[in-house]
Amino acid sequence: MANVNEGFGSSVLGYPRIGPHRELKRALESYWHGTSTRAELLAVGRDIQERQFSELAATGLTQVPGNTFSFYDHVLDNALLFGAVPARFAEYQQDMDPLDFYFLMARGRPDLPPLELVRFFGTNYHYRQPELAEDTEFSLHPEALLDEWDRAIAEGIELRPVVLGPLSLLLLSKAGHIPGESGGFDTLELLDRLLPVYEELFEILAKRGSTCVQLDEPCFTSERTDVELAAFEKAYERLSKAPLRPRLLVTGQYGDFGPALAILAGTGVEAIGLDLASFRMRPEDLAKIPGIRRKRLYAGVISGLNVWRADRYVTLEYLSELAEVCPDLVVSTGTTLLHVPYDVLAEYDIEGHVADRLAFAKQKVGEVVSLAKALTEGPSEKWRKRPTEVHFKQKHAVRQRVYAITPEMRERDPYDVRHAAQQAKLNLPPVPTTTLGSYPQTDKIRQARYDLGEGRLSYEEYRKRIEAEIEATIRLQEDIGLDVLVHGEHERNDMVQYFAELLDGFATTHFGWVQVYGSRCVRPPIIYGDVSRPAPMTVEWITYAQSLTDKPVKAIVTGPVTMVSRSFVRQDQPLYETADQVALAIRDEVVDLERAGISIIQVDEPAIRELLPPRPAGRAEYLRWAVAAFRLATSGVKAETQIHTHIPYSGRTEIVKAIEELDADVTAIVATRSIEWVLKALEEDYASGHGLSHGVGPGVYESRSARIPDIDELDELLTAAAKAVGPQRLWANPDGGLKTRHYWQLDPSLRNMVAAARRVRRRILAAKSSGD
Repeated sequence: MANVNEGFGSSVLGYPRIGPHRELKRALESYWHGTSTRAELLAVGRDIQERQFSELAATGLTQVPGNTFSFYDHVLDNALLFGAVPARFAEYQQDMDPLDFYFLMARGRPDLPPLELVRFFGTNYHYRQPELAEDTEFSLHPEALLDEWDRAIAEGIELRPVVLGPLSLLLLSKAGHIPGESGGFDTLELLDRLLPVYEELFEILAKRGSTCVQLDEPCFTSERTDVELAAFEKAYERLSKAPLRPRLLVTGQYGDFGPALAILAGTGVEAIGLDLASFRMRPEDLAKIPGIRRKRLYAGVISGLNVWRADRYVTLEYLSELAEVCPDLVVSTGTTLLHVPYDVLAEYDIEGHVADRLAFAKQKVGEVVSLAKALTEGPSEKWRKRPTEVHFKQKHAVRQRVYAITPEMRERDPYDVRHAAQQAKLNLPPVPTTTLGSYPQTDKIRQARYDLGEGRLSYEEYRKRIEAEIEATIRLQEDIGLDVLVHGEHERNDMVQYFAELLDGFATTHFGWVQVYGSRCVRPPIIYGDVSRPAPMTVEWITYAQSLTDKPVKAIVTGPVTMVSRSFVRQDQPLYETADQVALAIRDEVVDLERAGISIIQVDEPAIRELLPPRPAGRAEYLRWAVAAFRLATSGVKAETQIHTHIPYSGRTEIVKAIEELDADVTAIVATRSIEWVLKALEEDYASGHGLSHGVGPGVYESRSARIPDIDELDELLTAAAKAVGPQRLWANPDGGLKTRHYWQLDPSLRNMVAAARRVRRRILAAKSSGD
C-alpha cells in the first residue's frame, strides 16, 4: 500500500475487464465453439490483465487494484478462490481442466443446469450465484490471484488484491442442503468455517509483500438484520486481529454503508471505502462516528454507475471538507468501473454538446488523479478557468405533455370487463401457449443490420431480409402449435438500444460496451434530453408478421422503467419525470399498434426491481411512480386489447403488490431463483390475499439454459402452476426470450411445452364438463 501521508492518494475500486475491443468476448466464444485452444484463451486473459495494470499505473494512480479480471464472473471466481464447489458439480472437478470446470459451473450442460444467474445490486451486471450447503468445507485456491500479483511485481507494480468480503460471499450465495436431509439453512452459519481461510490468504499475501488487500462488502449497503450486523462485527474484529496480514480496506459499494460504517470504525481495520457518489455523506455526520479519524478514507466521489463528468469544483470543495475529518484520504471511485464503458474518445458521432459531458472508465480514472493532485497541491491554472456550462435544449411540446398528464390517463376499464372483451375477441383456449419475444438471430441478420448502419445495404434490401426471417419464425411457431405468436425481434440488436436509437433524447454508442455476464455485453444508451417518439418504431414489422397468419401475433415493446433503468440517465431532473417522458413515447407506440390491428401487446418491465432503493426509505415512492409510468404507457388502449408484461417475481410483498398494481392483463414471470420457488410463492401469495389476480405465465422452463425439459416435467410444472394461480388464468411460456438459444434447443423445448399444455388443457376441460 503506497504511503500517501505526504499528500492525498488516488485509486479506483475496479476496472472493466472485457477488453477495449471486447477481446475477451471473442476469445471466450471462440473457445466455447471449439475454434481456438485453451492456451489461446488464457493468453488473451493475461494480455488484458497486464495492459490494465500497466495502463492504470501509468495514469498516476497511487494504488492499482488487482484480481479484478474474470473469465466469466468475479463472484464465481471468489467462490472458487475459497473452494466453495456445490456437491452437484464436485464429482466432475477432478477429471476436468480447472478452466473447463469453471465454465461447467457457469454455463452448465444439457443434463446439468448452471449456477443461477442473479442481477447484481441493481446494475446491468449478473453474477452466477454460489451454492452452499450445511456441509460445505472451504479451502484456499489462490493460484490465479498470485500469478497476476507476481507478473505485476515483475513490472515494478504493486497491486491491491480485490476480494469479495466474507459476509457478502455468504449472503450472495444460495442456501442448499445435503441430499436426503431436510430444509435449507442460513449461509452465515458457515462464517466460522470461512474466516480461517481468509486469514490463510492474508498470510500468503503478507509474505509476498502485499501491503493492502481490498475486501468488498456490497451487501451492507442494503438493509441488514441485527444478526447480520453482529456477524459483520464479529468477522472484522477477528480479521483485523489476524497475526500476519496486509492492511485491510473494506468497501461499501452501491449505496449507503449505514450501520456497517460505525462497526468498521470501531475495529482494527485500517481503511474504509465509501460510495459517496451514490450516497453523499455530510462531513459533519462522518465526524460523529467514533474512531473514523484514525482510518484511511477511500472517498468514492467519482461514480462508477453513470457516465457523466463530475463537477470538479463542487467535488474538490467536498473533498476538502472530508479531509478535515479524515486527514488520511484517498480519492477514489464509489464502485468498481466495471459498469461503465472503456473510453468516450472512441465514440466518433455523439454530438459534441453531449460528448463533452461524458466520462467513461478512462476519463473517470483521470478525474480521480486530477482531484487528488488538486487536493494536494491546490487547483492548477487550468482549473481556475471554469468551463462553460452546457444546458440541453428542452422540448416545449414534451414538457407540455408531461404537465398535462391526468390520473385518468393511467387508468383502464376494470379487469373483469377487459377479460370478457378480450376472450370474446381472441377466443383463446385454456392455458394458452406463447413465447416472450425474441428468437435466435443468425449471423446473416447481424451482418445485414451492420451493413445497413454502415451504408453498404439499402433499406429495401434490409427489409426483405428481415421479412424473410419473420416469415420463417411465424411458420415455425405455427408448426410447433403455439397459440399466440411473436415476430421474433430479428430487427432488434437489444431490447433497450433498439428503442433508444429511434427515440429523441437518447444517445447511443458504437463502442460503449458493458459486460452483463460472461461474454454477454450491451451498449447502454444515454438519456441526455427530453424524450419523444418521432415515428412508429415497431408497427411495420409486427403488422407484416400479423399478415402472415390467422393466429394473434403479440407485439413486444420495452417498458418505460426498463428503458430508464438500463440506460445512463440524465441527472438534471427527477427520475420520475424522465420515466413519464419515456412512458408517453411508449404510449404513442402502443396506441399505434392497436390502430394497426394488433390485439395483444407485451410491454416488458424486467427491470422494475432494479431501481428499488436498497434501504426502506424511498421504496414506496419509487414503486408509486414506477407503477404510474407503466400504467401511463399502457392505458391508452381499448378494453379488448390485451396488455402483457414480463417481469421478475420477488419474495418482497411490496414488489408483488406493485406487480399487481401494474394492472397488466397477463404477467409473464422470470424465474429469478427457480421455477419451483416461483410456483410456491405464487400459491402462497395468492392464498394470503396479496398475490396476482390477473393472467399469469409462470415461466415453466429456463430460457437461458441449454437444457431441454421433457413433456412429463413440464406437465408437472404446469399442473402445479394451475393449482397456484387457477387454471382459468394460467398461460404457458418460457421464462424469457430465446435470442441466445439455438434452434435445435428451442424447437424441442417449445414442442414439449405445447404438448404438456395440451395435456393440462384436456384435464381442465374434462373436469369442467364433469362439473368438478
